[in-house]
Amino acid sequence: VQTTATYDAGKDCFVLDSPTAGAEKNWISQGATADKAVVIADLRVGGKSYGAHGFLMDFRKGGKLVDGIEVGDMGRKTVGNDLDNAWIRFKNVTVPKSALLRKYCDVVDGQYVAKKKGIRPIEMIGQRLFSGRIAVAQAAVTFAQQLVKMTQQYSDNKACWTPGGDAPLSNVPQLRGLYKVAHQRLSDVMSFLQTLELKLGECLQGSTIPPIELVEAIAVGKVKGVETAIDVCFQLKQEVGSYALMGDTGFEQMDFLQCCKFAEGDSRILMQKIARDRMHAFKKKKSISGDPKEVELCGKLAAAMSTRGEGAWDEEWQTVYELAGVVCDRVVGKWAPSARL
Repeated sequence: VQTTATYDAGKDCFVLDSPTAGAEKNWISQGATADKAVVIADLRVGGKSYGAHGFLMDFRKGGKLVDGIEVGDMGRKTVGNDLDNAWIRFKNVTVPKSALLRKYCDVVDGQYVAKKKGIRPIEMIGQRLFSGRIAVAQAAVTFAQQLVKMTQQYSDNKACWTPGGDAPLSNVPQLRGLYKVAHQRLSDVMSFLQTLELKLGECLQGSTIPPIELVEAIAVGKVKGVETAIDVCFQLKQEVGSYALMGDTGFEQMDFLQCCKFAEGDSRILMQKIARDRMHAFKKKKSISGDPKEVELCGKLAAAMSTRGEGAWDEEWQTVYELAGVVCDRVVGKWAPSARL
């Protein structure tokens, strides 16, 4: 978050600014049409940064962008061109003090005030990511389930010559086996995601902060849901031959899964976080898992960073992702013991 929101004490307002290209907001859905927006910006009061905060503002008035806001299209995509995705830049845009989402903080007499100790506003705003991660993962799995269904309907009715007479393409052993495994994997991961949805719903309805275990499980659900869908669809594409090259089969829409992969938290970034959280617990000697493989991998990374510094984390990137994968498997085993992903 490099866009800033600087409090102007003289005018009792905030000034939003994107000082560099890196501060621009990218891939903003409906950025080309929205009239209102919640902008996440680094709040600065009295020359001090207080981190990311949310500001509700008018984005357009009478169909025209508010002065100081610049918007452009991200460009044509391989899929999903019915949804606009914009880049947005703010150039000293003034918003009233009331724009600050202030349930947990405020600016009083020119001073930043935290209303509830231990709660950062961005942590509460960020909870919207949790529901989004579940929804995106469910969308990916639903896409895969539909693609498998459509492809199986085709192969069930596609007659192939055999020495004993014509038989449906679905009878090919590897394809028949793939359908069976695909249905099971997708059903299991969807059940896992539905469990997370119910638990998160309880927190949202009760206005309570989701526990750390649920937050971690949602990150795992996002990774597992999307990656399972990608793996199933890729395997299916390899087994149905030229049919996967045809239009209107669903295979031409597979880049939708790429959108799911980076939306609401890229799989790689989430796996980095999962691994870092596990290492943090390991360093604090917290026994959150009896899995010897996790302990082994944490020990390996700790030893590498002890001798080679923090840069060893990047150098040992394969170990990092292996650790994240082991943690993901443990979390799935806890929340969905019978799942086979």
